[in-house]
Amino acid sequence: MGLTVSVIQPAGAATSPQISLNPASGPAGSAVTVAGTGFRASTTGTVIIGATTFPFQTTSVGAFSTGVTSPAAAAGNLTITAKTASIKASATFTVQAAPAPAPAPAPSISSAPLRFGAATPGGPLASAELDQVATVSGEIPSIVMSYKDFLQSPPITELDAVRSRGATPLVTWEPWAWGGGVTQPAYSLARITAGDFDGYISQWGQSLAAWGKPVMLRFAHEMNGNWYPWAEGVNGNQAGDYVAAWRHVHDVVAATGAGNVQWVWSPNVPYWGSTDLAGLYPGPGYADIVALDGYNWGASQTWSSWVSPVDLLGPGISQLRTLAPGKPVLIAETASSELGGSKATWNTDLVSYLAAQPDVMGFVWFHMQKETDWRINSSDSSASAFKAALLARRS
Repeated sequence: MGLTVSVIQPAGAATSPQISLNPASGPAGSAVTVAGTGFRASTTGTVIIGATTFPFQTTSVGAFSTGVTSPAAAAGNLTITAKTASIKASATFTVQAAPAPAPAPAPSISSAPLRFGAATPGGPLASAELDQVATVSGEIPSIVMSYKDFLQSPPITELDAVRSRGATPLVTWEPWAWGGGVTQPAYSLARITAGDFDGYISQWGQSLAAWGKPVMLRFAHEMNGNWYPWAEGVNGNQAGDYVAAWRHVHDVVAATGAGNVQWVWSPNVPYWGSTDLAGLYPGPGYADIVALDGYNWGASQTWSSWVSPVDLLGPGISQLRTLAPGKPVLIAETASSELGGSKATWNTDLVSYLAAQPDVMGFVWFHMQKETDWRINSSDSSASAFKAALLARRS
């Protein structure tokens, strides 16, 4: 047991005092039984461990047994001493290093029916941003969304980066020039339908066809609002122009043989004054997935208020089911503000609600600090709730 005994006792004592420890080693905070013999008979004593003492009572033959606890912060060798009056004995307790906690399993892509996707500021090439999303959510996004305008080339390098993560790329393809505002006559819907961009559109189709792997293409999203130049009622666009432009772009890409493209038709959640979706849907042969963009702005804006996931997304999902029966539904952009309610509760309710909808294939979280802090980890409580909600939907 590696006992170190120091004895002080009256002359003529018949037996040297000694103590034993059971166990003689263990982690800090261990319960230890101290047993002693050779002490004064029928008297009280103390066991001393550092600054802590434990009382004991000896028997008529000078023996005792008592339970003690080693200090929680102890390390290395620890001296335990038992003492009655002028008699004492010591033994060494060896503090064992606590085993390192098992590493948390590395995040992976979930096979749950409800897919989790993300969009980050730097896009698919910003691997550190996507790694952070995986860490805070406990799951690698299986969809990675990016944005391209009509001045950018097919993003093959980005598609490869997404593919290397085991995810599916979702490219939001916007027919305008970024920064040009809503009024951009060069990108009117009529010009798109007339073929003014056919060479550029064909280049995209050919590149995507050559790439050959599954890619979701979300063309001209949120068309039922009035904040993009491809909306009807702005930029010289008339009723019916949107469907004509969508079908034209679809057909030009399809003519290149890009059968690996899934077309995502993605309005904003309907609101009072938005364009009716029935006149904007291009038809079942022109859309593979129908989607919604919807945000809980909370109290972040003067015009906004807190809205639950069900109230935010439910009416739009119902309209999509009517317009496009049997089509899978994707929530292509969503997130919540912290202002005006509990974002943690909102996150939990969002995932729970969507997971209960069999035709909703997934959702893409807008992990950015933009108009407000939309990020998953805008607060510790938001991140914890989000991670727990994703875990629950995997159970």
